[in-house]
Amino acid sequence: MNTTADADSIGSQVAEYLAHLMVERNLSARTLDAYARDLRQFGVWLTTENVGLHQVQRATVRSYIGLRRDQGLAARSAARLLSALRGFFLYLVHEEVLDHDPTADLRSPALWRTVPNVLSEEEVEALLAAPDTTSPIGLRDRAMLETLYATGLRVSELVGLELSQVRLDPGFVRAFGKGRKERIVPLGSSAVSWLERYLATARPRLDRDRRPELFLNARGGHLSRQGFYKILRGHGLRADIRTHLSPHVLRHSFATHLLEHGADLRAVQMMLGHSSLTTTEIYTHVARERLRRLYDEKHPRA
Repeated sequence: MNTTADADSIGSQVAEYLAHLMVERNLSARTLDAYARDLRQFGVWLTTENVGLHQVQRATVRSYIGLRRDQGLAARSAARLLSALRGFFLYLVHEEVLDHDPTADLRSPALWRTVPNVLSEEEVEALLAAPDTTSPIGLRDRAMLETLYATGLRVSELVGLELSQVRLDPGFVRAFGKGRKERIVPLGSSAVSWLERYLATARPRLDRDRRPELFLNARGGHLSRQGFYKILRGHGLRADIRTHLSPHVLRHSFATHLLEHGADLRAVQMMLGHSSLTTTEIYTHVARERLRRLYDEKHPRA
């Protein structure tokens, strides 16, 4: 097997695979364009996640397609995406670039929406406690993680939050979701406390140009989505979280934990900014499964 850096160059591998399809397979131009778009988007996501091709596992593929489904990808398009990935990884195994196919035995993506990955409450606590809050950057990170878990914001909404959108008293944020649709999301007391500390001591040391954003990078500029992904991964490693971790996992955890503690489904829908209640209902399945496991583990007559 080729174990050189070329094995992680997904861009070149995708180009070679598409060339192979053009020569060896009688696919329509439309299908080739769709496969090219799907595979290139997957490559961008892998790069953002800092995952090399040889590191891709079954759970990685599931996480990616699940994320795309949550972003609104239709079931038919998700099935095409899985088909593109299956062909791509089968090709890589055949060419001895990889020694395993992470898409083997994957079921239809239409079934995956009922089981989004979530952290336990103990894992969330460990993640929130991971930043070193004696430094301005660590204090910023703690405030960001607390805000994300307290609100279930999308990562683009989090890094785009401006000071004017945050009200620490009485404690809420004005979020702008898809289509710039506005919603009000409450902030818990823990998030408010850490935001107060961040705004009082850390942010003034980061803000060199009177920026409007709430959270700034180490140079005092706009914090990118990719930057936050790296921050989250780093703290996940320090917290010894073994499952795949992304901002969307915290969003899933926010919704699931609310429902497990008795929150109303429509209230969760409003906080998440879902246009359809059906989208939010995926979390009720997760909550039921987790409660069933807890019952089986803890009840003396289970």
